[in-house]
Amino acid sequence: MVSAISLGMHTVAHAQGSPPAPAGGSGEPWRIITPPQVTLVLARDGSVIGEIGRERRLSVPVRSLPRYVGQAFVAVEDKRFYQHDGVDLVGVAGALKDAVTKGDLRGASTITQLLVGNMHPDVIDRRDRSPARKLREQQAAREMERHYNKEQILEAFLNQISFGRGAYGIEMAARQYFAKGAADLTLAEAASLAAMPKSPVQYDPARYPDRNRTRRNTVLALMAEQGYITRAQATAAQAEPVRTVPRGPAVAPWVTDVVRVQAERAGVAAAQGGYRIHTTIDAALQRATQAALSSGIDEIETRPGFRGRRCSAVARADTGRTDRRAPRVDGCLEGAAVVLDPGNGEVRALVGGRDYARSSFNRAVDGNRQPGSSFKAFVYAQALAQGLTANAMVADTALSVRLDNGQVYSPDNADNAFMGALTVREALTRSRNPVAVQLALSVGMDSVIALARRAGVRAPIAPYPSSALGASVVQPLDFVAAYAAFDNGGVAVDPRFIARIEDRAGRTVHVPAGAPMRPAMDSRVAFLVRDIMQDVVERGTATAVRRIVPERIPVAGKTGTTNDNTDVWFVGMTPELVVGVWLGFDRPAMIAPGAAGGTLAAPIAGRIIADAYGSRTSGSWTPPPGLVAADLDRNTGKPADANTPADRRYREWFLLGTEPGALAWPWSLFRAGPIGY
Repeated sequence: MVSAISLGMHTVAHAQGSPPAPAGGSGEPWRIITPPQVTLVLARDGSVIGEIGRERRLSVPVRSLPRYVGQAFVAVEDKRFYQHDGVDLVGVAGALKDAVTKGDLRGASTITQLLVGNMHPDVIDRRDRSPARKLREQQAAREMERHYNKEQILEAFLNQISFGRGAYGIEMAARQYFAKGAADLTLAEAASLAAMPKSPVQYDPARYPDRNRTRRNTVLALMAEQGYITRAQATAAQAEPVRTVPRGPAVAPWVTDVVRVQAERAGVAAAQGGYRIHTTIDAALQRATQAALSSGIDEIETRPGFRGRRCSAVARADTGRTDRRAPRVDGCLEGAAVVLDPGNGEVRALVGGRDYARSSFNRAVDGNRQPGSSFKAFVYAQALAQGLTANAMVADTALSVRLDNGQVYSPDNADNAFMGALTVREALTRSRNPVAVQLALSVGMDSVIALARRAGVRAPIAPYPSSALGASVVQPLDFVAAYAAFDNGGVAVDPRFIARIEDRAGRTVHVPAGAPMRPAMDSRVAFLVRDIMQDVVERGTATAVRRIVPERIPVAGKTGTTNDNTDVWFVGMTPELVVGVWLGFDRPAMIAPGAAGGTLAAPIAGRIIADAYGSRTSGSWTPPPGLVAADLDRNTGKPADANTPADRRYREWFLLGTEPGALAWPWSLFRAGPIGY
């Protein structure tokens, strides 16, 4: 349990009045110093999701451990620990006798001597076999015993020693090999760890369980011989197999990298260790997001036409395949996923790639990719803010736009077809490119860019017609956060990872200042765009989401696919979450012919949303004041009547004053047909 951990090493009362010295060593090798600690990165529920520090160590009070933990180490390392003054003269005499009679150069170092050498290697170098080093070590050990009691020395020893695989101290060793805290170790497990200081590699219980078991049983026998446990307890523990629990990958490595940087920018030296960083991350959702992204990419690699290398473990193991053609893209398909709370910007999950061990580059934070049609939400928001109605008829048709350099820009659609006249709602639902370009040019691309920037898109957006279709690159985290404005009533939020940081004494040393609320768009406009984006999920380009997410969960969102099928997106929302998924190669290249956000990214987002809710229900979206509704004919955009078929009847929302029958707005010019520029 995290609550049982003391990030300050020394917790026992100092009988002789000598406090531990700061980490880093001293000229007094008898001093107990505070060894380097790990900084814990914690999820919202207090579970550990990451570690920061040079040495993976969490010091714990010896009194928090079962008595047999310390006794196991004493029994095997220094059976006269409680009798000697730091130097075991009986042991030294025995070692000298063995050296003379048997040629056995066994050591006679006490726990205190071992602690002196491990804690002050700059002064007492245990690699030095000379009598002078041994004498300095003995003098320092006796001095340590004069300043500290046995409990303090044993505690320092248990928290100092290396257990291999980067684990230092008894707490990290217990976590490394048995996936539990040291306070929860069984007698057999404690003896297994006590077997390791002699050689952490040779007696590694995960790699060499038989070797460890043999030495563990010796430890148990010594404990019984020295009266720490009964013979029956020793026999029962010796009969147990050595069962280790593989240490799994870090829960949130990309989040850990982010909060380390943010902590250091705030003046907290997290890398030096000893802090607890409380984050906004939902540990279960973080795991589900990573699993959904990784498995989704693995599945995409098996699809016909996939252009990259098949990098999944499943594909590598599939030796029976015959289609071993060389990939057209020499790289692994990658991805990023972000889940955040639209109300305050708190990040609930962030994954920067398919496998941190393979590549630690954080694509969610440091990547810059074209958002494709997912940018259209901002185009439509600006048009609706200027009075366009969702039932207005627009033209999905061939379009020619003469650019300042004299070239002609002619956007087409992914299906290489045009649908002709259709409503604004239908144009966004079907993601028709010429309509988005027409709207952006009509309201002014500068005004669209300004709205996107108010919502939180920090990357520069070029004022060109193609930017209406997402041709300018964005940072995934910022872009997903900008979508929160459509979810929360038009307010911009800043992504937040850190709730607070505590030092080793439990004192709060940093609480990030909350960003002020910033309006990004009219709450009515946010509702209108989100309402249309619900149609995207229900019957448009993102129906894959609805097939995965239960009907009880309202979902809205927008897909995105860039030219040549190089980047695919889905950014969506529920009343409680905003979710974004991006997929692509690190060096932009076609994923597969016909690859699209709706078929590749949307299913992954759907799985994330479904996992986030499980069996729970969701809230609902309600229209803000200043909107009116009318029943319309989906095909014509006109008010429905008794003759309108049920499957074409739907409810449309309007800004007050733009509903059918109100004063006509200039947007009626779109009903006249295509526009040339």
